[in-house]
Amino acid sequence: MTDRPEQEAMRAGFVALMGPTNAGKSTLLNRLVGSKVAIVSHKVQTTRALVRGIAIFEETQVVFVDTPGLFKPKRRLDRAMVDTAWSGARDAECVCFVIDARKGLSDIVEDALLQLRDVHQPKWLVLNKIDDMDQSELLPLIAAINEKLPFDETFPVSALTGEGCDVFIEALRRTMKPGPWLYPEDQLSDVPMRMLAAELTREKLYERLHEELPYVSHVVTEDWKTTPKGHRIEQTIYVERDSQKKIVLGKGGQTIKWISMNARKAISKAVDAPVHLFLFVKVRPNWASDPERYNEMGLDFPAQ
Repeated sequence: MTDRPEQEAMRAGFVALMGPTNAGKSTLLNRLVGSKVAIVSHKVQTTRALVRGIAIFEETQVVFVDTPGLFKPKRRLDRAMVDTAWSGARDAECVCFVIDARKGLSDIVEDALLQLRDVHQPKWLVLNKIDDMDQSELLPLIAAINEKLPFDETFPVSALTGEGCDVFIEALRRTMKPGPWLYPEDQLSDVPMRMLAAELTREKLYERLHEELPYVSHVVTEDWKTTPKGHRIEQTIYVERDSQKKIVLGKGGQTIKWISMNARKAISKAVDAPVHLFLFVKVRPNWASDPERYNEMGLDFPAQ
C-alpha cells in the first residue's frame, strides 16, 4: 500500500483509454494498475462497458477509463458499445488513443481520427505493441498519424513487456490536477465484484472457444454466498441458439468443465479466497435486444 501523501501534494484525475478493438487497451490498463481489472481476449469487442482501473503513482491517483474498442457498428449491441466508448472521453483530463502500432493506419483508425477532432480534451497518441515490430517504422507512423490529427503527446509503449510505460506514467503524473484522491487508496477498480466475476468467466469462455462462439454470448452472476469455506457462486452463460449451447457444453460436458475450472481459479485469485463455482448454460433468443441485459452490462440501451 502506498503511503498517503499530504493533501496539499495530492493530484488526481481521469484518463480515457480509447482505440480500435484488439489494440491492447485492457492489457495496458492491467499493466498500469498492477492488477487484473479488465478481461483480455484475442476476440474483438471483448470490453463492453466502461471499466475504471485506479492506480497510484507517488502523490498522484490516476483513474483509467478503459472503453470498448472502436469499430463499425452493425447492430444494437455494437452501437451501444461504440456510444459508451465515446462517452468515456467526456470527463477525462486527457484522452489516450491507443492503437496497435504493427497495424498502422487502418480504416478504423482513420475513421476514429476524424471523430477525435470533436474531442476537446488534450489528446495523446499511444502506440502499443512496439516490442513486436521494427523500431525504424515508428517515426514514419507517428508522422503519418499526426499529419491527419495532431496529438499533444506521443508515447510508444508495450503493455506486454512494460517498455515505455514509465515515461507514459510520468507524463500522466504531471497532467493530473491538484486535489484529493477520488477513491480509497486500496481500491483498484469500481467494477462490482459480481460483474468482475462474470467478466472473468466470459474471458475463459472466449479463451476456450474463440471463433466457435459469437461475441454476443453473455455471463451473469446470479447468486453469491459467502461461507466459512469461501464463496459459493452461481453464474449463467446466456447464448442465443441451441447450437451455441451445445458448443459451450462440449462433448460429454468437457468444454464447460474446462471453462468452470479456469474461471474458478481466476475468480479465486481476484477475491483472494476459495471459490466454488457453478455454471449453467441457457438459451435466450435475441437477448441482445433486451434492455435489461444492457443494464446488466452497464450499457445504455440504444433507441434502435
